[in-house]
Amino acid sequence: MESGNLSAVTEFVFTGFPQLQDGGLLYFFPLLFIYTFIVIGNLMIFFAVRLDPRLHNPMYNFISIFSFLEMWYTTATIPKMLSNLIRSPKTISFIGCLLQMYFFHSLGNTEGTLLTVMAIDRYVAICNPLHYPTIMTPRLCAQLSAGSCIFGFLILLPEIVWISTLPFCGPNQIHQIFCDFTPLLNLACTDASVILVQDVIHALAILITGLIISLSYIRIIIVILGIPSVEGRRKAFSTCAAHIAVFLLFFGSVALMYLRFSATYTTFWDTVIALTFSVLAPFFNPIIYSLRNKDMKDAIKKLFCSQKVFNKSGM
Repeated sequence: MESGNLSAVTEFVFTGFPQLQDGGLLYFFPLLFIYTFIVIGNLMIFFAVRLDPRLHNPMYNFISIFSFLEMWYTTATIPKMLSNLIRSPKTISFIGCLLQMYFFHSLGNTEGTLLTVMAIDRYVAICNPLHYPTIMTPRLCAQLSAGSCIFGFLILLPEIVWISTLPFCGPNQIHQIFCDFTPLLNLACTDASVILVQDVIHALAILITGLIISLSYIRIIIVILGIPSVEGRRKAFSTCAAHIAVFLLFFGSVALMYLRFSATYTTFWDTVIALTFSVLAPFFNPIIYSLRNKDMKDAIKKLFCSQKVFNKSGM
């Protein structure tokens, strides 16, 4: 068929969602609960850190920014997922698809960069504690946080602009629950080799970031094991345990999704893996950071107590 006879695609249809007759509403309410929990949980962490002077240090500052990013990371995809679970057809416009992909992956890139910064912060704090206050100054922390955001949002812009110029003139069914690079590029009327190039670029970014974080924590663990007192080791491990758990959850799910190259999964497993890194990982992060951290729990309790006092005084 001549390319001139093909009409340009203006919208895409998601095929990874169950139909209403297949129990779409049964998935809607659990997903709505999870999304609400993610937003409220991360908001509590963000405001607890901002309002409690005891938590005004680099580690908690990075945690609060990470929590703020998590809210928007999930907001880039989950509201559209909820909408598609209860309506038909399950469509998204071409521009909407590009925007969803850009914000979802830009926020994900920013989180990955920030996790790297957090690993370096813990490395300096534990491996070089005497110089930590002079190295991790408030100004440097602000620069690292801003730099993570700028890098995360700019690094993806050329790729999104490039995808927006590709011809989409054939099938318009995205075999996924949100817009993503490989499912979208599979629909482009162009050379399929670009998908492999894109996979290699993403894989290198994931591997380099994961390697930096892994080496930092390996060095941290070696230093901690050398601490003579049991109490000192316990305290050092407790400050790093939450970061390591979040790192494993975040990069583990991302690696399953993007470090597979030509390997293919069934639609069911594709959906499960996508839900793991886009929904379940953000769901567990507030739990990990709040339940395993006494200072954070105290700050959240203080936040609720101050809110109750404010409500009573306003009566």
